[in-house]
Amino acid sequence: MGAAEKTLPSLLKDIRACRICEVHLPLGPRPVVVADTRAPVLIAGQAPGTRVHESGIPWDDKSGDRLREWLDVDKETFYNPEKFAIVPQGFCYPGRLEKGGDAPPRPECAATWHPKLIPLLPNVKLIIAAGQYAHHYHLGPARKKTLTETVANWREYERDHILPLPHPSWRVTGWLKKNPWFEAEILPYLRSKVRGLLEAPA
Repeated sequence: MGAAEKTLPSLLKDIRACRICEVHLPLGPRPVVVADTRAPVLIAGQAPGTRVHESGIPWDDKSGDRLREWLDVDKETFYNPEKFAIVPQGFCYPGRLEKGGDAPPRPECAATWHPKLIPLLPNVKLIIAAGQYAHHYHLGPARKKTLTETVANWREYERDHILPLPHPSWRVTGWLKKNPWFEAEILPYLRSKVRGLLEAPA
């Protein structure tokens, strides 16, 4: 067992005990993250919703159902940590905005943990950045002015092994109707890419 394998469990233990932004969390801290050094695909979302906070299972909601449909994988495969690392921008439910919708991920989370965690995932060959918060973190200044423009220019990010997607929540339904190129062009590529990575010998 190499150094990364020894270090990752210790880091995950620290993450799950994290209380850095406890005072800001209406339901209290419950960090939700999945990571294994063998995973070839990293899913970067935004933050858990209330259902995921209750269950402790990432993407355990309608958004997860849509994401798995996009990926064309079943739950057994999706929740196999040797296949998918699940590292959202915020590990805990951040609460709701006054105008409705979930609040942004707490900024302390990615700033504190991501620089330590992501380097311990050496076999990741594709980062699926779902939603604007993941685009902001993983693409930085390379992202475009709008989410639509960023997703439409997805080929620009292939060299960095990052695929920007919209967040698969119910709010994206109208966006999908207005942008049929996403399902026609990007989903076949996404499914083929993920299938190839999951089937590749370890």
